[in-house]
Amino acid sequence: MLALSGRLKKDVSVEAYFLSSRNLTWPSIALSTIATNIQGYQFLGMMGSAYLYGIAQASLEINAVQGIFLAAFIFVPMYLREKIITITQFIQKHIGRTTGLVYSIASIILFSTITLGAALFWGAYAADIVFAEYLSIISDDRITRISILILLLGVFSATYTYLGGLQAVVKTDVLQFGILLFGGIAILLTSINLLGGWRELYVAAPDHMHLYLPADHEKLPWTHMFGLFFLNINYWCANQTVMQRSLAAKNLKHAQMGLLAGGALKYLMALVIIVPGVALYGILGEAGLSDPDMAFPYLVQNFLPIGLKGVILCALFASIMSTVDSTFNSIATLWSIDIYKGYLKKEATDQQIVQTGKNTILVTLVTGIIMGLVLLYIKFENPEAAFTHTLNELRYYINCGIVVLICSAAFLVAPNKKAALIGFLLTIPLHLSIIYFFPEMNYFVRAGFVIVIALLFVIIFSFNKGFKGLSDLFHFESTNILALGLGLLASLVFLHILFM
Repeated sequence: MLALSGRLKKDVSVEAYFLSSRNLTWPSIALSTIATNIQGYQFLGMMGSAYLYGIAQASLEINAVQGIFLAAFIFVPMYLREKIITITQFIQKHIGRTTGLVYSIASIILFSTITLGAALFWGAYAADIVFAEYLSIISDDRITRISILILLLGVFSATYTYLGGLQAVVKTDVLQFGILLFGGIAILLTSINLLGGWRELYVAAPDHMHLYLPADHEKLPWTHMFGLFFLNINYWCANQTVMQRSLAAKNLKHAQMGLLAGGALKYLMALVIIVPGVALYGILGEAGLSDPDMAFPYLVQNFLPIGLKGVILCALFASIMSTVDSTFNSIATLWSIDIYKGYLKKEATDQQIVQTGKNTILVTLVTGIIMGLVLLYIKFENPEAAFTHTLNELRYYINCGIVVLICSAAFLVAPNKKAALIGFLLTIPLHLSIIYFFPEMNYFVRAGFVIVIALLFVIIFSFNKGFKGLSDLFHFESTNILALGLGLLASLVFLHILFM
């Protein structure tokens, strides 16, 4: 139980610390999950991309509904039935301990370096771009200022995660999401008002109002949705950071309602992140900004009053901390449950497991800050480098393999354990081969091909057992929840048709 300060009692149990005693209700699941999903990069990078390419950039936001729907009705019911604490435990049960260990180690490495480092870097970098004049009190030197911001944000997020576990993370996420949403809506309404109204989006920027871009588009061809579908399975169905809230749900009803409500919130986040970039293009025109990533800073610096600027600064910091604290908590869970309890000290008590998780937070605070500083160095060494896409590609070397594992474990009756592990490892040489032979292929499309090829490999060696039936896969708490899920899916189809 949390003390008044938000700190958990000393003798807290494993489920209390890592899963908030499996007592989360659907509003907390929805708000905390989406708060974790939104980072400073979305405001800086995605709004800039929307300035260049229009609402096609919204594809990455609204198509999350695909992954959320699968998570709500296929994966989370499986997880809750088996009462797992980590996704690793699910993979171990269906594919074997070795493969589960590989998943856990790969996730820990990815989360403690690129995920943490990128979240800290992008948040501090975005805050400095927009609010340099206010943050100059920290230091007049820009690199020093951003470095200190990375350090402070990491330490602050790690502290309350260390003290309160998932329950503290969720409580702060709910508050942070409120600030984040208020700030986002302020920017949205300001940009639309400056443009002259919603209809002006079609008048001033008609070419920017299409969700589908040509197949040969360099960044967002419509074919990217092929790979994006599979990558959404990784993010929304097999990512410990995102799934931890659903695993901590009071029951299946709250888990499913929370995910579906989160899916609806993704539409709202698409509005507040994407539309201001399109509106700014309508206001300034193609020659307005030499650097599209300055779209968000331009709106804040030129059109918002001082009071609202302060809210936006708080919203940026909220977006950083809600991602960072969730990542800390998930790394602690994976290490203490999968590695420490699973291999290093099988007879460990709850108190020892929790303390190990806390110690892990301190260690990964260091790795996250170091990676954030490395990214800062890379950015200032080559300011024009678009290494956001490079970071995505690095993640996908691991994420594609995770999709192969989770789909094999969930959909196949008895996946061949050796084939599943080989399929996971095969994704890396497959990536490199496609890059070598088809260097111009969009990386979302490439990820789709890698996943399909590796998954087919596993299926071929597991074919004698076949696939699970629909009745074994698809579960819903009530017909009302199913109707909500189908309605959310139908709304996505409608949006694709409307903005084609």
